[in-house]
Amino acid sequence: MDDTTGTLDEALERIHVSGPERDGWLSNHAPMAVEALVRHGQASAVHRWLDRYGPKLEEMPVAGAPVTGRNWHEALGDPRRVADWTVHFERETARAPWRDVLAAWWPRLLPGIAAGATHPVIRVGHSVRTLLTGEETAPRVRELAHALGYWAARHQPLPALTPLGPAPSAAAALDLVPLVPEQSGGIRERFAQLTGFPEWPAQPGRESAAPRSAGPEPAHREPVGPEAARSALRELVRASTHRYATHAHGEPIMLVHAATAPNAVLRTLPALPRELWAPSLRAAWAASAAVTAAYAPREAAPVPASAGAAPDAGELFARAAAHGDDHTIKFTDTALDVGDALAFSAARRAIELNPPVFG
Repeated sequence: MDDTTGTLDEALERIHVSGPERDGWLSNHAPMAVEALVRHGQASAVHRWLDRYGPKLEEMPVAGAPVTGRNWHEALGDPRRVADWTVHFERETARAPWRDVLAAWWPRLLPGIAAGATHPVIRVGHSVRTLLTGEETAPRVRELAHALGYWAARHQPLPALTPLGPAPSAAAALDLVPLVPEQSGGIRERFAQLTGFPEWPAQPGRESAAPRSAGPEPAHREPVGPEAARSALRELVRASTHRYATHAHGEPIMLVHAATAPNAVLRTLPALPRELWAPSLRAAWAASAAVTAAYAPREAAPVPASAGAAPDAGELFARAAAHGDDHTIKFTDTALDVGDALAFSAARRAIELNPPVFG
C-alpha cells in the first residue's frame, strides 16, 4: 500500500535529522514504526506518535573522514563512523539505482546481521518494502541509505557456530535451540556465549560438524534453490511469530526480533539477485536462533485462548497503534504478514505484555 497522503515522506524528513541510536546504542525505531503505521492505514497517527517519540532521539553525529572503495573494510563495524557511512550511502544511492547499491552491499553486510540487535536489517526491510510498493521519492531512498549506513557501522558477525544436527521444520529447530548459559546482561554479552544451532533447513550431504559462521554454503553442501529459500524463510517467519504467543513472557520486547529480523530479510528478497536468496535464508535463521537462544524462557506458556478467534487485521493493528510501543507496532506488522489466528494471538500478547506508550 503506497502512501498518497505524503505523511511518510514528511515523517522520514523529520527523522533523518536524528542519528540511528540514542543513549549509547539503543536503536532509533521511528522509521520502522512510522512505515508500519502508514502501511496499515494509521497515517493520521504518525505525527502524534513522532511528537511523543522524537524527544528521545539524538542528532546525527558529524561526519568525519569519507568512506571510500579503498577504506570501507577498516570502517566496517566501527560505530564511530556511522555518519561517514550514512554519507557514503547517500552518495551511492544518488549516483546509482538503489537496487544496484543494495545488491552490491547486501552480501558484504549479511554476515553482520546481528548488528545493533538486528535493528539495522529490520530497518532495511521496512525501507525496501516501501520502495518496492510505492513511489521512489527522495526521502524513501535516503531512508535506505540511512539504514545501510547504520548496518555498516554496527556490523557484528556472530561467533563461529557448530551445526547440532538437522531439524525437520523451523518450529522444531527453534524448539531445539540451546539457550545461552547466562541469560543476563546485554545482547552482545549473550551472543558471545553462542556455540551452535540446529541445522535447518536440513541438507543432504553434510560431511562434518565443523564450526561455521552465517556465510555462504560450504562447497560440500547441496545448495538451497532460490524458491526453496524463500519458502523456508516464510516458514521461519511464521514459526517464530507463532512461538512468540507461548514464549513472549521470557522477554516480550527482545523476542519480537526473532520474527521481525527474518521477516525483514523476506521483504528484501524481491529486490535482490536470486543467487543471494539462499545465503539470506541462512543468515536470517542464524539471527532468529541467536535471539531465541539469548532471551527465550525455558518453559512455554499455554497457547492463548484467543488463538482460535477469528482475526480482524484492521482492528488488531489499530489496537497496536493506540498502544504506541514501537516494538509492538513492528511485531503486529509482521503478524499481519503471517495472517493466521495464532499469529494474531501472538500480536495480542505483545499488546498485553509490553508497556503502552499512550495511556
